[in-house]
Amino acid sequence: MRLFPALSVASLLCFPMLSEADGWPQFRGPAADGSVEANLPDTWGDDKNIAWKAPLAGKGASTPVIVGGKVFLTTGVGGASDLVRHVLCFDAASGKVLWDKTVESDLPESESIREDHGYASATPAATADRLFVFFGKSGVFCFDHVGKQIWHTKVGSALNGWGSAASPVLHDGMVLVNACVESESLVALDQATGQERWRSSGLKESWHAPTLAKVGGKTQIVMGQAEYIRGFDAADGEEIWRCKSGISWYICPQPVINGGVAYVVGGRSGTGGVAVKLGGSGDVTGSHRLWTLDQGTNVPSPVLYGDHLYFAHQDKGEAYCVDLGSGEFVYEESLSPNPGQIYASPILAGDKILYLGRGGKSVWVRAGPKFEIAGSATLENGRGVFNASPAVAGDKLFLRSDKFLYCISAK
Repeated sequence: MRLFPALSVASLLCFPMLSEADGWPQFRGPAADGSVEANLPDTWGDDKNIAWKAPLAGKGASTPVIVGGKVFLTTGVGGASDLVRHVLCFDAASGKVLWDKTVESDLPESESIREDHGYASATPAATADRLFVFFGKSGVFCFDHVGKQIWHTKVGSALNGWGSAASPVLHDGMVLVNACVESESLVALDQATGQERWRSSGLKESWHAPTLAKVGGKTQIVMGQAEYIRGFDAADGEEIWRCKSGISWYICPQPVINGGVAYVVGGRSGTGGVAVKLGGSGDVTGSHRLWTLDQGTNVPSPVLYGDHLYFAHQDKGEAYCVDLGSGEFVYEESLSPNPGQIYASPILAGDKILYLGRGGKSVWVRAGPKFEIAGSATLENGRGVFNASPAVAGDKLFLRSDKFLYCISAK
């Protein structure tokens, strides 16, 4: 861990933050857990319950974020040597493009991105008047809400064949960045200036956004990586604890926190998931690891509802429900209609869970220990490219493909 010199008082001021009523300001929503209270339609189609759709130049896996009646989104046009990245702002009511800014990319990028999900995968994070976007080795960029670039900071220079996808998270005047791909680091930047507050090294094969957890009145950052779950002090980046997970390769899904426990799923190899009680220090494997799962998922994150954890397998078209107390599987059921491969993380809207397949097929499942299909929908004939997770603002659902940004609402 490396601390940086104290900044001026002005630079330490936090920008106005947002309440849950303000929209979808970051990856996985206001609470970063995929949950929202909203009245969303049970079904939609290319000609049904579409409030508007806006064509997109370029592609990406980043989720739209919605703040103050504006939708912010990133795309990438071109390839490794001629890539142009765009930061876009749409009017949330009409879909009209309000502004379109490009950033200076550090080229060349990776010659090819596996699964062809593009060079704009990290979801932005927003305050009431600032927008923060992360583009891998090209760095972190800060914009105001009218499209003026405020600052730009690089966090590393390395590349990976899967690209760079970890979304930034905002906390206490800082932008927290998982720069595992770029520099094997967890980095905290000052929101006002982009200067580094601290940097912790040794973060390997961790491909999700930093996850915040309250522990004893302080905030920790929970990170899953190859073989370990680790907890860091959010104030200075010091590692507080680590727990052997049994997940022997990288972790993509976002951990979720509930009742003083971190629930982490993986799926590439080894154990499928682990529950770790928060509050320990040092190696807590023997004292705080509550249970492990024999199967998990490689890409989409889980959601929590009541006493259960829910997630879908990225390839099998199967949904799972796990008892939080015991770690036992309550059900393992096939989604119908089969949505195909799933990269998007599900959302929990009220008591329903939405699983979105990569081709554009969606399935609603009732949250609860009994498996029940609650609706389904299809966009782009099920043959599109939908790598991004859903977002919600009010009673409107926002989905992005490589062709369009959709606003869906009941009519």
